[in-house]
Amino acid sequence: MSRFLSKASESLLPYTPGEQPQGRKFIKLNTNECPYPPSPKVAEAILAGYEENSSKIMPRELANLRLYSDPEERVLIEAIADHYGVGTNQVIAGNGSDEILGFAFRAFCDQNAPLQFADLTYGFYPALCGLYGIPFKVVPLEEDFTLNIEPYKNCGNNVIIANPNAPTGMNLPLSAIEEVAASNPDRVVMVDEAYVDFGGESCVSLLPKYENLVIIQTFSKSRSLAGARVGFAIANPELIADMNRIKYSFNPYNVNRLSILAGAAAMRDWDYTKECTGRICKTREKTTEALRALGFTVLDSKTNFIFAKSGDMPGKVYFDGLREAGILVRRWDSERIKDYVRISIGSEEEMETFVEETKKLVEAARSAVVR
Repeated sequence: MSRFLSKASESLLPYTPGEQPQGRKFIKLNTNECPYPPSPKVAEAILAGYEENSSKIMPRELANLRLYSDPEERVLIEAIADHYGVGTNQVIAGNGSDEILGFAFRAFCDQNAPLQFADLTYGFYPALCGLYGIPFKVVPLEEDFTLNIEPYKNCGNNVIIANPNAPTGMNLPLSAIEEVAASNPDRVVMVDEAYVDFGGESCVSLLPKYENLVIIQTFSKSRSLAGARVGFAIANPELIADMNRIKYSFNPYNVNRLSILAGAAAMRDWDYTKECTGRICKTREKTTEALRALGFTVLDSKTNFIFAKSGDMPGKVYFDGLREAGILVRRWDSERIKDYVRISIGSEEEMETFVEETKKLVEAARSAVVR
């Protein structure tokens, strides 16, 4: 830290992102990216039309990078609103769902309105609370990693629930989310649906009944646009206006021109999204069965990843062994989950390689015990 760092910033505990290797080629199963490319309509939208500029011809939208993006992101927001059957005044877009989370936390939480979330969930929540000085309450998951909604009912705090949850991959039914929203009418209930397209059920249908509900989603997982950084929230118009108040006080042009086009095109190609998520879910179930056959504990997942623990070796040994074999997964040192790894679902070929390398590591661990 420099001597110029503010006192308020000294105590921050920043979020640690997953490794993005630059040298050796790895099979990347560590950051929950989609193994399949974006919809072909994304490329069509970005490359459509040409214009001559300084004796060079380039796609119109690339030439238009000289211009600021639309601060209202109308093309993108209209596509989102059409898909979910809501008004455009019920949608806000952002530079990834992390920015949307930031808008929501800043808009609705403070010293008088703390935030409540699970102990094992998305690590960006406590990081944002630290950044904005928001008090928060952590509620432990059950022993089997399920989320008991009772501590969230009538809790007096704002609430955020990742559903399906990360890193566990487990999902709550819509009725559980409704109970939390109904029991906290004077607090905001945020539902982070980053992984909802892999087997969960969106809470959008609850919006007409609950003015305190904010639904947050991303284009990074099911729509193959992690590198474009596009996220959004859907809520009642008053809450969206509150979040826009934060946006226009921070970064009015927060989604770039190409990402607006890419997001709109991806949102309108639902058939392609369903095809990709269907393949991923099928591969997820096949991989889960293979790991369980090797003696692993694997939580039931409704996401594009699985959370698993070997019965033959510590998590660190398994993690290091996979990395040595050229496969990246995610692991945390937290005592409760130190022996678990989170495994993103890659292509069918990648997961076949992953299972084969896992078999080798299990066999080596068992041989060491025999000796």
